[in-house]
Amino acid sequence: MRWELGRRSDNVEDRRSARVSAPVVGGGIGAVILSLIVAFLGGDPSVIWQQDGAQGDRPTAQSPRTTQSQDQMADFVSVVLADTEDTWRTLFRQNGNTYVEPKLVLYSGAVKSACGFARSAVGPFYCPLDQKVYIDLSFYRDLKNRYQAPGDFAQAYVIAHEVGHHVQNLLGISDKVRALQSKVDRVEANQLSVRLELQADCFAGVWANRAQKSRQILEQGDIEEALNAASSIGDDRLQQQSKGYVVPESFTHGSSAQRVQWFKRGIQTGDIKQCNTFAKTNP
Repeated sequence: MRWELGRRSDNVEDRRSARVSAPVVGGGIGAVILSLIVAFLGGDPSVIWQQDGAQGDRPTAQSPRTTQSQDQMADFVSVVLADTEDTWRTLFRQNGNTYVEPKLVLYSGAVKSACGFARSAVGPFYCPLDQKVYIDLSFYRDLKNRYQAPGDFAQAYVIAHEVGHHVQNLLGISDKVRALQSKVDRVEANQLSVRLELQADCFAGVWANRAQKSRQILEQGDIEEALNAASSIGDDRLQQQSKGYVVPESFTHGSSAQRVQWFKRGIQTGDIKQCNTFAKTNP
C-alpha cells in the first residue's frame, strides 16, 4: 500500500503512555473475562462494559515506552485515518451532508471510553457515545500471527471497518438497528448485528475504491490482503478455532464468506447505495 506520502490526520489521540484505572476485584475481573470471551467469539463486549461501569477503580502501572516500529505504525494509522476523512467528507458533501470526523485513540493494554472500560484483547472498536475509534497497535501483531492476515492493507481495512461504524452512526443506521434489536429475540438481534457489521465491511470497500481512484494507494496484492483479513475474522472461523464447531445462530459479525462478499461489493462498486445489507433479498 502506498501510504508514506499521504496526509496525516489531526484526529489521532495518543494515550499509549497514559495511566488508566481498572475495575477492582469483586465483579470487575469477571466482567473483563466475559468481555474477552464475547469479543473472541465475535460479539459486542460493550454489553459487559455497561455492567462494569458501577465498579470501583484502582490505578494500573504506566504503559511501557513505544518502540520505533510502533511509532511507524502510529504514523501509518494516521495516514489511513486521514484518507478515510477525505473519502467520506467528499461522499457526504455529494449527498448534501456534513461529515463529522471521528477521533482515533491509540492505547496500550487498557483504555476508558465513553462506552466503558476495555482491555486490548477486545480488539479495535468504535464507541458511538464519544465518536471515537480505539485501537491497541498490538492487535496488528495478532492479525498477522494469530489470524494469519499480514500486510499493511489488511491493517488499513481494520481501520476502515471501524470508521464504517462511525458512518453508520452519523447516518442514524446504528440507532435504528439498536431500536429493532430491543424488540426481537436473541437470534434475530444477532442477525441484525451481522448485517450491521457486514455493512461496515462494505463501507470499508467503498473507501478503498474511492481512495484508489483519487490517490492510487493500492499495490499488487493489497486487495488480497484485505480479503484475507475479512475472511480470517469471520464468526465461523473464529468459533471453529475456539470451540471446534460453529453455531450460525450466534453469529454477530458474519461468516468469512459474507465478510469477503460485502467488502468486495464495496470495493468493486464504490457506491454506498450498494451496501444495503438489510434488504431482505441480500444474504
